[in-house]
Amino acid sequence: MPDSAIETALAHWGPRLIQNGVDYNDLMATVARTDSWDDWLPQWNRTADEQAEFAREADATGHTLTAGQAWRRASVNRHFGKFVWMVDLDLAAEATHRSVQETITALARLDPSAERLEVPLGEGRAFANLRRPPGAERPPYVVVIPGLDSTKEEFFYFEQSFLDRGLATVSLDGPGQGETGLVLPIRPDYEVALTPLLDLLAARTDLDHDRIGVAGVSLGGYYAPRAVAHEPRVAAVAGISGPFRFGDMWDDLPPMTRQTFTVKSGARDEEEGRRIALTLDLTGVCRQISVPALYITGKLDRLIPWQQTQRQADETPKGTFVNFPTGNHGVSNLPSKARPMIADWMADQLAAPTTTA
Repeated sequence: MPDSAIETALAHWGPRLIQNGVDYNDLMATVARTDSWDDWLPQWNRTADEQAEFAREADATGHTLTAGQAWRRASVNRHFGKFVWMVDLDLAAEATHRSVQETITALARLDPSAERLEVPLGEGRAFANLRRPPGAERPPYVVVIPGLDSTKEEFFYFEQSFLDRGLATVSLDGPGQGETGLVLPIRPDYEVALTPLLDLLAARTDLDHDRIGVAGVSLGGYYAPRAVAHEPRVAAVAGISGPFRFGDMWDDLPPMTRQTFTVKSGARDEEEGRRIALTLDLTGVCRQISVPALYITGKLDRLIPWQQTQRQADETPKGTFVNFPTGNHGVSNLPSKARPMIADWMADQLAAPTTTA
């Protein structure tokens, strides 16, 4: 039987893995041969390696689509193997780099218009993936923000929800996230990543900079409204299962989540991690958001209580709150309902203004 950490991971994030592209059969096969949390990433690496080998075989025979899909599966399998896995940081960092490269390889086959962006960020760099909807000359765009230890590599299908509605996407790894997080720790003022990204994009003529949206998931549901409150170029923001003050639920978080935040924030121990978590606080911030804001969560969220997300909406002047009665964290168990709703709302907010004769 799997140990308690694996059971906790599956209980909290199982639907999320599948929603973001992990094949159910890969999930079942990997879990079946994993007895301990220490072996979680090594076994997911094995699953990812099998997909990567299949991708190489498809590439060798000229089956580009098959190869791209297999590279994407390899990337997301490897990503979720090291997700909140702090057992061996060197092995997790290696998995991060490999997952990044596998996504780059997948996008080259599945979406040749995709671009990798490097964003100057103080003493380091942030990284993002830009994708554009086919046939659009100057589309609006949505900056997609991950949460705690989630990354741009898990957003292929979330991005597609916006792309299908004519919106470009820019999935960003900010401080503490993905490959950026290997150098830069978590910080509460996420606008330090969003503003340089928008500065970098501003010179492009193939994007509509008057129609910019931001969408954040989980801890990204804190980062998104926080950054938008300080960034006047954004026209709409959506936050999914975000906390109002992350430190409030510290004692109730799974042990691997507390440990991950401690490591990713650069804290010396969990007590310092708690103190940093308390600085991720939207008190007085949401009132500064002047644009339409959608806040979504699930009533069965066991990580971030739904009341935390509702408070974001209550304190945002143009805030709208949607609480799915059977939804879990991130509403990842209801992707066929939540994602189209979010994408439709964002497309409506970023629609071109109508002109009258």
